[in-house]
Amino acid sequence: MSAKIDKREDVNPEEGAREYGDVEFADPTNKKYPIDTPEHIRAAHSYINHKDNAAKYSADEVKTIKERINRAAKKHGIEINTD
Repeated sequence: MSAKIDKREDVNPEEGAREYGDVEFADPTNKKYPIDTPEHIRAAHSYINHKDNAAKYSADEVKTIKERINRAAKKHGIEINTD
């Protein structure tokens, strides 16, 4: 599969779990980018494609997050730009 995502020092994973609940995340380590609903999938896609957000991850981690978002979009029948 894809690369492991490292724990970020600037994130509290408990906040993501508190805010979104027990859902699937594109970054499950840090509980970032929920991909459980069409709205969350679109938002995750938009946010990870912002340079400042992507810069917080390695290139392999960004690739992994995008792959997970793209898989979720396909599963939910959502068309997004799969760059």
